[in-house]
Amino acid sequence: MKILITNDDGISSEVLLPLAKWAKQFGEVTIVVPKYEQSGKSHCVEFRKAYEVKRVPVDDPDVKVYTVDSSPADCVRFALVGMQTSFDFVISGINKGLNMGVDILYSGTLGAIFEAATYGLPAVALSTRSGGFSESMEALDEIKDFFVVHDLMKKSSLYNVNIPLHHKGIKITRMGDRYYADEFIPQGNDLYMPAYKDLRMEATNMEYDVDAVYSGFVSVTPMKLDRTNLNVFDELKALNDAAKGITEADNH
Repeated sequence: MKILITNDDGISSEVLLPLAKWAKQFGEVTIVVPKYEQSGKSHCVEFRKAYEVKRVPVDDPDVKVYTVDSSPADCVRFALVGMQTSFDFVISGINKGLNMGVDILYSGTLGAIFEAATYGLPAVALSTRSGGFSESMEALDEIKDFFVVHDLMKKSSLYNVNIPLHHKGIKITRMGDRYYADEFIPQGNDLYMPAYKDLRMEATNMEYDVDAVYSGFVSVTPMKLDRTNLNVFDELKALNDAAKGITEADNH
């Protein structure tokens, strides 16, 4: 198996090489990550400017590492198209900070797996609380076994996994709500610093990723690339036939 690892924390992430070492048990590992941190870049890509790509020497001769001076999604694009390399699986992370609830709309970590999906590749995003890298690494074997035992990758090709500190189990979840409030702090000279405060919501429904993680569970959320509201589409698609009938009548 050929595994691509990327992230949105950049080449300086302290968990990058430990994750690659862990992933080597499953096959050949290549790392393609942003040159600088790209948190909050979502699924953005660069169409109009050239960007730097460099191979980076590391202590592990079995792992090829490249930096891309652009977004996580561009890291995936370049790995597949620019390097003309095929991969079997993509891991994005382990992110320094949780990616759950509405926050996944902004996440560069999730942007990378959605880009992988556009090429038909299975992918998993991994995130943990700041300071939780060692515990998240210790949880990887348990999470892998959960995926294997329940044959999860045959049920969905994309998953978002969040690993809390001191986890007490794994739950299948769905995307939850916002778990923080935005703030903009005046800095003077017409400058504002974006920030946020944790809402610390009471966890009441373990079906939601936010509630499950706040309650100490690893959340495993199946994702999909298609954002079509299929319930509404199924309800309204009859309008297409009605419009077709009107057009055919007009032609007569």
